[in-house]
Amino acid sequence: MHLPFFIARRYLFAKKSHNVINIISAISATGMAIGTAALIIILSIYNGFDSLVKLMLGSIEPELMVTPAAGKVFIPEGDAYEWLYSQPEIKTICTVLQENVFISYGGRQGVAKAKGVDSIYEEESPLREHIREGKFNLHRGDVPLACVGAGLAGKMGISPRFVAPIEIYFPARTRSISLSNPAASIETVNVYPSGTFVINNDIDSEYLIVPIETMRELLEYEDEVSAVEIRMHDGTSQKKIQTIQEELSRRLGNGFNVNNRFQQNESLYQMMKYEKASIYLILIFVIIIIAFNIFGSLTMLIIEKKDDIGTLRSMGASGSLVRRIFILEGWMISLTGLTAGLVIGIGFALLQQKFGFITMPGNFVISAYPVILSWQDILITAVGVSAIGYLIALLPVLRHR
Repeated sequence: MHLPFFIARRYLFAKKSHNVINIISAISATGMAIGTAALIIILSIYNGFDSLVKLMLGSIEPELMVTPAAGKVFIPEGDAYEWLYSQPEIKTICTVLQENVFISYGGRQGVAKAKGVDSIYEEESPLREHIREGKFNLHRGDVPLACVGAGLAGKMGISPRFVAPIEIYFPARTRSISLSNPAASIETVNVYPSGTFVINNDIDSEYLIVPIETMRELLEYEDEVSAVEIRMHDGTSQKKIQTIQEELSRRLGNGFNVNNRFQQNESLYQMMKYEKASIYLILIFVIIIIAFNIFGSLTMLIIEKKDDIGTLRSMGASGSLVRRIFILEGWMISLTGLTAGLVIGIGFALLQQKFGFITMPGNFVISAYPVILSWQDILITAVGVSAIGYLIALLPVLRHR
């Protein structure tokens, strides 16, 4: 292995009789470096946005959520909840009553997801960190208030500066529909806007947070809830969360679902994974196109070194040894580009992560592009580019054997 590597290294750095071979080799290495650096940088930026989305969704989605396997509501009681309250990792356990409702405000009508929450949620909610206007309050004395998604507020003209109430309507559960007086078959409650919040477009355009007692009045329930949200203390490991999830699910039985954050919004997280895989494949395809420069330079080098190949064969070199020399040279071109690209990409990502010198345009929730460098991304980039370089180097050698 040492002799093929030694000769390949000499061929790589020695001056060729046709200077164009050196130029094409340099262009190939530069292209591989740019492609590798682009892969590292773009995947790191995607990781940053991915983490930002998960962090913002955490303001709505708890680590664990209990919902009924059948039906819409249940009463949270029993030994399973007593066991849950005794776990030191648990920060808060909140009850929620949620339903799609019809709302009216200032002459505008629309449909919203009204989420009724208890006093614990009101005191501890991370939504406080995402308030755009007003405050996150759900009570003013005995008067029920509402915190509204910014998208829904913009569409309905809702503002905490106004004194008009939000009227919420829902068909009566306990009364039959009256054809002579349809309005008598509809329950209605009024809440006053206290603030607007920003999470993401989907949540902002449909969510309305209100007190749970207001939702129970509207839906004609007493103690029922649609979900129990369980939030953990910061720093709780995923392994511990999974252990609590499995044990709680066992204690509750088949009548309930205990879902983690991924399971609560599985389609979104799956889409994010597919998007990252698509980005990787697109950039790898670009690198494959760039790598064909190596094919050209190696083909020209084999033609130029025909006399050297004849000399090596006359000295007893086998065909496989000669092939390894040229495969190694072509591979070394791509590895040179790979090494330079990794240094550039990792260096750029670390600098952006620390200093944030490339800022976000417009009025975004963060000032600079988020970057998270992942060793898995570095590994799959290195493996992918190395494999492409080796296969491209193999093609011209097999043609001229």
